[in-house]
Amino acid sequence: MSPAPPAPAAPEALSVVGIGADGWDGLPAASRQALCTAEVLIGGARQLALLPEECAGERVPWPSPLRPAVPGLLAAYAGRRVCVLASGDPMFYGIGRTLTEVLGERAAAGAGEAAGGPPAPGAGPRLRILPHPSSVSHACARLGWPLEDTEVVTLVGRPAANLVRALYDGRRVLVLSAGAGTPAEVAALLRARGFGPTRMRVLEQLGGPRERTAEGTADDWDAPPGDPLNVLALDCRRAPGTPPLSTVPGLPDAAYEHDGQLTKRHVRAATLAALAPAPGELLWDIGGGSGSIAVEWLRAHRSCRAVSVERDPVRAERIGRNAQALGVPGLRVVPGSAPAALDGLPTPDAVFIGGGLTAPGLLAACWTALPPGGRIVANTVTLESEALLADWYRRHGGELVRLAVAHAVPVGGFTGWRQAMPVTQWAAVKPPSASPSPTALPQETEQS
Repeated sequence: MSPAPPAPAAPEALSVVGIGADGWDGLPAASRQALCTAEVLIGGARQLALLPEECAGERVPWPSPLRPAVPGLLAAYAGRRVCVLASGDPMFYGIGRTLTEVLGERAAAGAGEAAGGPPAPGAGPRLRILPHPSSVSHACARLGWPLEDTEVVTLVGRPAANLVRALYDGRRVLVLSAGAGTPAEVAALLRARGFGPTRMRVLEQLGGPRERTAEGTADDWDAPPGDPLNVLALDCRRAPGTPPLSTVPGLPDAAYEHDGQLTKRHVRAATLAALAPAPGELLWDIGGGSGSIAVEWLRAHRSCRAVSVERDPVRAERIGRNAQALGVPGLRVVPGSAPAALDGLPTPDAVFIGGGLTAPGLLAACWTALPPGGRIVANTVTLESEALLADWYRRHGGELVRLAVAHAVPVGGFTGWRQAMPVTQWAAVKPPSASPSPTALPQETEQS
């Protein structure tokens, strides 16, 4: 593994000051001192305009896009006292996170020395973070909502579809807006997803002298675009007839657009249980079909990641639509056939194989790609693939189970059971030292 790139040259002292819509008047003494003594002031044009003349440092507006420009800006002002302005709390969806990631943990550790004293030898510049109440704190104070019970979704630089998985009847959601057009975009999304009765409040310029609130429901929302600095407060209400979507795996099959290539609900729930998604983990979903396994992996936690590999271009596009509709637009869809399509993908924490199981080299490639402790789950309905899974089970252990589901259906004037095709599932955890893989069987493209 190649060593991590060195942190960029950085200022002698770097402070990050949170500022609100109340501007200079709302800043405590420590924040004012940092701004007044800085040689360079970096921030958005709106934030820089809030500073008085006594902040005499050189004013540098952030370029766009911001993230790629950070290392170069820090290097350009190396050896000088720099103060970066942030909206509200810099560590809440703010520039503070970006700076700590760019400078590294040793610089971020200097935040604990903010009260005074030099940084540890060799620690580099001290990253001193001086927060201001966030817009979320202001909003909860205005609304009387307990902060710990309020869901927060940011749409700043992110698609509105991210909001979908926060929509549950009776829930309170705060949306960090991307601009003046966000309220209308959110209202349209709520109507499309069956949450038209949701009460919407748009809180503009929170904490400042121009604070105001607009109110309505998503169904009747026709307010013109207002101030771009706004937060949306949603009292979620589901329209009659809108089916609820669970927070646990096993969404109704009707929640997906599909052509029959869908891991059915009960098998899907068992499959996700075997895959065991955890925050921050990455799934390879091979033979994606409709993308249901990857979608529900992503719905398990906001930090989960997934790549769905699908050889059929029509199905690949369909996976993307399902991801958007079910609130996980971050699902990466890779068109192509595995194992060739796996080249260059990031290392997975778990792999699901739902199609093409006996493609030459596929199981071996997946097993090799997994790190120790990684999980693999494979489903099949054919005898040929079942024989392959039995061989892998014999060599590598794990669990080999058969899942059988029957549905009650009319039989004349009575009711009987209709058996679905049984699914054979192999699930295993890769040990620290894995044995060589067995030889694959001829290619097959069956999807369970």
